[in-house]
Amino acid sequence: MAQEPERVLKVLELAVLADDLTGGMIIAGKLEAAGVACPLVTNVDELLALPGDPTAVVLARKIRLVSPAQARQEAEAAAAAFAKRGANTIFYKYSALFESTDQGNIGPIAEALLAATGAKRTMFCPAYVDRGLTMYQGHIFIGSTLMSETAKRFDPMTPSTTSDVVAKLRSQTAWRVALADHQMLTADAAAVAAALDAQPDVLFWVMDAINDADVAKIAAVTRDWPLVTGADSLPPAIIEDRRQGALPQPGSGRRLLPAALGHAAVIAGSCGPATAAQLAAFAERHPVWQVDLARDGDAEGLAVAIAAWASERLPSGPVAIATTADPAGVAAAQAAFGREGASQRADRLLGAVAVRLRDVGVSKLVIAGGETSGAVLKALEVGRLEVAGYDDELWGGYCHALGQRPMSFVLKPGGTGDPHFFFTALDRLQEAERQSTKG
Repeated sequence: MAQEPERVLKVLELAVLADDLTGGMIIAGKLEAAGVACPLVTNVDELLALPGDPTAVVLARKIRLVSPAQARQEAEAAAAAFAKRGANTIFYKYSALFESTDQGNIGPIAEALLAATGAKRTMFCPAYVDRGLTMYQGHIFIGSTLMSETAKRFDPMTPSTTSDVVAKLRSQTAWRVALADHQMLTADAAAVAAALDAQPDVLFWVMDAINDADVAKIAAVTRDWPLVTGADSLPPAIIEDRRQGALPQPGSGRRLLPAALGHAAVIAGSCGPATAAQLAAFAERHPVWQVDLARDGDAEGLAVAIAAWASERLPSGPVAIATTADPAGVAAAQAAFGREGASQRADRLLGAVAVRLRDVGVSKLVIAGGETSGAVLKALEVGRLEVAGYDDELWGGYCHALGQRPMSFVLKPGGTGDPHFFFTALDRLQEAERQSTKG
């Protein structure tokens, strides 16, 4: 029997706007693992300059915590650039924890994208089912526990006071929001689509998803939609639905990326318990400079001192620089500079440190924290990244920036990874270097 020819998508099938860098990196990695080469860019100019005709692309912007007005402007600019690239569907990616405030930015960004695309509706499904984050009756569950009953309710920037996505979204928009619950999704895709069509005044649909079958059903329902929104489970399901079994594209899903020869370091800005445990494990074997945001001096002078400290130690192995703090330290920094001021101070400092580390020969960085990752890559003026295929070992954060001074990174959300994650990430980066020297 003759082999069926490979199906090839001729357009930019899926253009992803991610509201932070690590979230965007996970999606790019998952799309790579699903068989499509998916570059990641950090600004519109790089998006427009991408060579060729990629099937998927991720534009990662730091827009989760900016003002709603700025978030709308960012969304409009992204939509215009995606349109120039001929995007079939825009996917707005946010956290599976629906991280936002009562003002935004999930609602305002979705409104701007809906208007820009001319879509008649969109949907919201912050599910990441293979990590145990599901949607049922419009509520986010982490395992069997409502999100609002977990430690997420103590998050210093986006505390989860409710698990009800419908209620949260209604606080951010004047548009009508309704729930497509799990019972509705037991029907076939055509019946679900008809049920949505029967309520044309509903522009925003929140959708349940408790398993992979639900996610696949949503991908089928939204096959022709100009705008879809959600978290980590949906993008690979959308690509798999639309590619219909096509063979992997050449170069997609790589385990090792090009090498970046030089020293290695860790930069940690997350204050989550996972990152704190990783730093503690790292400190047992390597030097760590722990920054006290409430006490320490200005970013530039402190960055110079940290780089000098690091340069003395890097020949002996990796070092870490961290603004990670316990709840008391977070409270002290926020009391001194305000909630946003403390975060901005940490970002400025770690960005300045990253630049100076590069100048003393660091070419491999492991970065903990989504906001921190965005700040560091912005300071390093990294606009385009090659992304490895997603794997559970590195949480999809392995990437490489070409250029006169190539650099490799592993970027991770603050709340992810076991206590030995930093060692695992550094080992992968060093493996790439060993392979390059063998060649």
